[in-house]
Amino acid sequence: MSGGHGQDKQPTQPQGSFGLRLLEAPVIRRDDPRAYTSIVDHLNPGAVIRRRVEVSNMSPNPLRIELYAAAASIEKRTFTFAPRRTPNELTEWTSLDHSALTLNANSKETARITIRVPPKASRGERYGVVWAQVASSGQGNIQVVNRVGIRMYLDIGPGGEPPSDFRIDKLTPGRSRDGRPELAAQVRNTGERALEISGRLSLSEGPAGLRAGPYRVPTGTTLALGDTGSVKIVLDDRLPDGPWTARLTLTSGRVQKTATATVTFPAAGMWGTAVMPADISQWPPTLSWGLAAVAAILAVLGIRTLKQRHAQRRDPPADRTDG
Repeated sequence: MSGGHGQDKQPTQPQGSFGLRLLEAPVIRRDDPRAYTSIVDHLNPGAVIRRRVEVSNMSPNPLRIELYAAAASIEKRTFTFAPRRTPNELTEWTSLDHSALTLNANSKETARITIRVPPKASRGERYGVVWAQVASSGQGNIQVVNRVGIRMYLDIGPGGEPPSDFRIDKLTPGRSRDGRPELAAQVRNTGERALEISGRLSLSEGPAGLRAGPYRVPTGTTLALGDTGSVKIVLDDRLPDGPWTARLTLTSGRVQKTATATVTFPAAGMWGTAVMPADISQWPPTLSWGLAAVAAILAVLGIRTLKQRHAQRRDPPADRTDG
C-alpha cells in the first residue's frame, strides 16, 4: 500500500507495499460474500471464534507491521473508523497472536485473531476493525501512518442469527449539472443486521431499443438497523433521456433484491419524479408466502374440479335407466 498521512483502507486484496487478507470463512457462511473480506458472525454469549489472516510485505525492503483491533461505528450511513487505537467493547474481546511482525521483502506470514465473548455479554451488534499498520517518519515531526484493515460485524445474543433484509422503496432519475444521468435508489433496512450495499444497474427498452450497462453500484453505503439511505449510480453522459426500463439489483451478503421501473432522465441539474419499483422480489415475505399459499389452494381446487368433471362424464346420472 502506497504512502500518505494517516490513510485508512480496506482492500479486498493486498494493494501497494503491504496488505492484510482474511484467509477463511466459517462453513455456515460459505455462501456469504462478505464473510470472505470481513469477520461477519452471530455469536452466543461465552462463544470463542478464531480467524486466520495473511499479512504480506510486497515492498523491496523489510517492514515492521503492527497488528491491533480498534473501534468502528456506523455514522451517517458510513462504516466509520475510530482514530488510532480507540477501544470499544468488541476490541476488548479481540486479541492477536502477534502484536507486530517484521517481514522480509516480498514475503508473507499468517496471524491468528481470537474473539472471546464474555458469558454475560448483552444482546446487540458490535463493530470494529483489525488493522495492519506501518508507521514511518516524515518531514519534520510528522509521522506517516498507513494501515489496512478487516472489518468486524458481530451480532451477540442467544439463539439463532437475526435475519438480514432490506427493501428498495423508490427509484429517482436525475441529471447532474454537467449533464450526466444519475439514478438514485432509496433503500430501507428492514432486517436486524447492518447492511453493506452493492449491486448493478442495467437499462433496456430505451429509445430505438437501446440497451445500456450493467453499471456498478458504488460501494460504501452502510445501513444500520432500521436505517434508510440512498445509493446513487452515475451513468454515461451520452445516454438519451428515455424512457428506459431500469433493472436494479442490490446485494448485501446473502440477501439480494431486484427492482424494475420505467424512468426518464430530466434536464441537467434536475431530479425527475420518484418511481415506485415493481418487482415480486420487493413484496414483503408475508405477502409473497400468502400469494403462494393462495396459488396452491387454487391449484388444488382446480384439480378437484377437473376430477369432478371427468367423473361426471364417465358416470351416468343417478336417475337414468337403461332399457
